[in-house]
Amino acid sequence: MLDQQIDYPSRPKTSAMIMKFCQITLVVLVLLINLAIAFPSWAEKEPSLTSNADYFQVGQKVIWLYKPRADSSDVQRIPAEVVKLSSKQVQIKVYKHNHEFVNRWVNPNKLENSQKVKESVF
Repeated sequence: MLDQQIDYPSRPKTSAMIMKFCQITLVVLVLLINLAIAFPSWAEKEPSLTSNADYFQVGQKVIWLYKPRADSSDVQRIPAEVVKLSSKQVQIKVYKHNHEFVNRWVNPNKLENSQKVKESVF
């Protein structure tokens, strides 16, 4: 009697399939919720020159609002050209009087689009 083996019913394979299906469903649900929340940020907005560094393009003509000293109220408007873009700063090329130029990294908030300035003058 002790030699007899007792057959236990094996767990059906469907439980593993159900768990895999639940995991996939959860991932898809999280992805859809993320897209629903992020979708309004895809809406086109008018680019702001003072708050969006991505608006500047390499080769674009800009006006650098330069302060010689931090405590100075005098702001000099220096024409320049965008050379490089980074996540926080923009490198510009500033021309000197002797036909040479100097590259400077500046905060995008200190730059204006030169076309915008020309339009406001006329």
